[in-house]
Amino acid sequence: MAASLQLGTAFVPTSTSYLRRRSPSVATPPRRASPRVSAKIREIFMPALSSTMTEGKIVSWVKAEGDQLSKGDSVVVVESDKADMDVETFYDGYLAAIIVDEGSSAPVGSAIALLAETVEEIALAKSQASSSSPSAPAPASPPPPPPEAVPETLASPPPPKSAPVSASSTHPASESGQRIVATPYARKLAKDLKVELGSVVGTGPMGRVVAKDVEAAAAASPVLSTPVKSVSDSAPVKTPAIELGSVVPFTTMQKAVSRNMVETLSVPTFRVGYTITTDALDNLYKKIKSKGVTMTALLAKATAMALTKHPVVNSCCRDGKSFTYNSSINIAVAVAMDGGLITPVLQDADKLDIYSLSRKWKELVDKARAKQLQTHEYSLGTFTLSNLGMFGVDRFDAILPTGTGAIMAVGASQPTVVATKDGRIGMKNQMQVNITADHRVIYGADLAAFLQTLAKIIEDPKDLTF
Repeated sequence: MAASLQLGTAFVPTSTSYLRRRSPSVATPPRRASPRVSAKIREIFMPALSSTMTEGKIVSWVKAEGDQLSKGDSVVVVESDKADMDVETFYDGYLAAIIVDEGSSAPVGSAIALLAETVEEIALAKSQASSSSPSAPAPASPPPPPPEAVPETLASPPPPKSAPVSASSTHPASESGQRIVATPYARKLAKDLKVELGSVVGTGPMGRVVAKDVEAAAAASPVLSTPVKSVSDSAPVKTPAIELGSVVPFTTMQKAVSRNMVETLSVPTFRVGYTITTDALDNLYKKIKSKGVTMTALLAKATAMALTKHPVVNSCCRDGKSFTYNSSINIAVAVAMDGGLITPVLQDADKLDIYSLSRKWKELVDKARAKQLQTHEYSLGTFTLSNLGMFGVDRFDAILPTGTGAIMAVGASQPTVVATKDGRIGMKNQMQVNITADHRVIYGADLAAFLQTLAKIIEDPKDLTF
């Protein structure tokens, strides 16, 4: 869902209901002689799209200066600390002036644009924006650059910003005059795969181009993209990406991750490891993989089933004085993204069958990589899974996310020589799991009992498919 813009009024109409009877001749004239009360220019504020968001980055302006807006229209795409979201307007009017350009960030609550009620007020809004914004001199500098950058197609967007009439025809987020709205990951992918964004049909919200659209376009034209990518693009894409010795500022998501990681250092944690045999789980996975079931869904389901028997491991401490037994079992699973990390949440994982859970997980991953997750899809986790087994990592420790009681790090399942109960030597597939927990709430005996239950479910997984 799109968020709604926070709008404030720069000019507040005065009211005649507060005139004093004692001196009507003194009070009345000033109120009648105030022509500015008819102008309604509203500030468009940077909205708070999550409880942890302190600033937002403008990904793209869906509307251009001078465009007419209706209540409910998407105006701008904002990158929060977790996702990109369409932001709507509460009012009808005209987008008079853009204060914060694409790619720039602004604190939550600060003005990012001005909304005029009528066309006549656009000029007034522009003058107000130029007088109050430190970036006012910027429009004066774009005219000189175009002659120097004639060969580049990206040199054409700046002029429209200084001309309110032509601004609506060409937008900084457009190519060849046609507005193109795409997620940052989709743009990067298009550049890597040599796909022209203008030829891609977007299937995201409001027609936005997402990663899967670019991948589909690349697959549809293998003759153009594949040979070039395999011969010359593979190496160059990796080498110029990092300039050694350079200092790179955090992205919005990296700032959020950094802030949360520092905050969790105040929590007293401890770790418990366990070895689980996965032969039966591996065989089950082979049988139902063709039906769309993922190993992540199997692990999430097994974990949720174990948590139903050990509610304290699903609890959390938020104030340092008490702990909460969460009413739902919501399994958050860490997903690596370009420039950050996010934990989509499988809500009520214990109540969903394995097939529904797998479909839901695929949907969440697609939305996460397109930066389209809604707040409730990544902020309601009660227990977290972090799986590096697909990379061959046999064991590792995970940092406890804020607001939760435990996180389980899952390593790779590997053939291991073991001694059987009858004293013989055998070969079994085993994986290492390590849990990091909040010691204020969860104790060693609690985790030991939970891990024993989890091992029984994984080693005899018949109940996972019910």
